[in-house]
Amino acid sequence: MKPFSTIVEPGHAQSDVAAQKIGNQHSPLFAVIRDKLRERILSGEFRPGDRLVEGKLSTEMAVSRIPVREALRALAAEGLVTIEPRRGASVAILSDDIAYDMVEVRAALEGLNARLAAQRRDNKTIERLQGILNEGVDAINKENVEKFRDLNSQFHEALAIIAGNVVLTELMRSLRDRTALLFAPSNMRRAKQNWEEHAQILNAVIDGNAELAGLLATQHVHNAAKAYTEARPAT
Repeated sequence: MKPFSTIVEPGHAQSDVAAQKIGNQHSPLFAVIRDKLRERILSGEFRPGDRLVEGKLSTEMAVSRIPVREALRALAAEGLVTIEPRRGASVAILSDDIAYDMVEVRAALEGLNARLAAQRRDNKTIERLQGILNEGVDAINKENVEKFRDLNSQFHEALAIIAGNVVLTELMRSLRDRTALLFAPSNMRRAKQNWEEHAQILNAVIDGNAELAGLLATQHVHNAAKAYTEARPAT
């Protein structure tokens, strides 16, 4: 058996979000719903195994069931939701082996991405990364989890731009979607550690130390996975 702890038992998180009308926003309705549901999954409001009932969600969001169904299908394509015949949708539960395999692959890809970034860095993109890091520190100090999560994605995307490998970027983007539950910081302490690790990677990239940047990025992935397993309730 691969060394990965037991996945979280299904929870019974109840939404404390008031019903809200979202049909007037400019994005396609299903995309707005998808983003809101993704946020609630990654924040831990919906836990692995929790059912996502179309009727309940449509009532809560004051929309019809059709865009909710489309949103759930989109999240299933990202690996965040599982849809089963006669049972419907629920938050995905990764098996130990699949979770371990994903961590192994993502660690390798993130390491390669950081090495390439260190080799291909330029002042303009480095300046943008530094700005994102500074914003992240501010978000952590203000305990703005939503802002931090957005900046976390921006950091990885910007690092990929420096690396300049389109195929690698697409592979990592797909894998990040599928591993989002594993790598969402479980608390502000871990969020701070996460951002400190980003700073270490950036400093290695700025220095052009490709080997160190790759090692730090690989370790960053394993640290996040370890924090996820330690934060889960005992079974």
